[in-house]
Amino acid sequence: MSNETPRAAAPVRVLLADDQPLVRTALRMVMADTDDLDVVGEAGTGDEAIRLTAELAPDVVVMDIRMPGMNGIEATGNITAGSGAAHVLVLTTFDDDEYVYGALRAGAAGFLVKDMALDDILAAVRVVAAGDALIAPSVTRRLIKEFAGRPASSPPQRPLTAITGREREVLVLVGSGLSNAEIAERLFISVATAKTYLTRLLAKLGARDRVQLVIMAYEAGLVSAAR
Repeated sequence: MSNETPRAAAPVRVLLADDQPLVRTALRMVMADTDDLDVVGEAGTGDEAIRLTAELAPDVVVMDIRMPGMNGIEATGNITAGSGAAHVLVLTTFDDDEYVYGALRAGAAGFLVKDMALDDILAAVRVVAAGDALIAPSVTRRLIKEFAGRPASSPPQRPLTAITGREREVLVLVGSGLSNAEIAERLFISVATAKTYLTRLLAKLGARDRVQLVIMAYEAGLVSAAR
């Protein structure tokens, strides 16, 4: 039996993109007190966020929306379209429906508002770094309402013929904003099994992350704004 001490996981590399220095400073100071989060850079504009993402290869970019020049939604689209592995977590004062829709459509893995508790923001960074998406129920409702108000020329529905009945049940619950633990409780299955169904759905539907599954669930008519 080896007596070697297991190596600690490398800290999550974080890039802060916000045009307000005080916000960046506050987030950097909070993250400095953690062992698993490391701020590797700061950007004050969308263009700078794109450049620093390419140079520093962060795991997560915490992105504001309203910044000088290129805004955070455009910057998010550029970053997620690249070949790097960076995930974008939008953190903004503005939770307008159009911002939520635009950010998630651009590939953001989560959308938070700045009045959330700092511990919740740090937890969201970890969730996004792990490759999951964080959609608070309130954001999910905003997203669905945004879809409900769009004209019939919205993107076409994705065919769901490849998924099983159980997978369809899971997709409905994902589209309604439930977490893996809540899905497991609702369907009387383990959390591990819920994660397995989620992985299968991502593969079968060609979805990038949980955010896209929410969008697909609505486009397929499995959830509605009334939920």
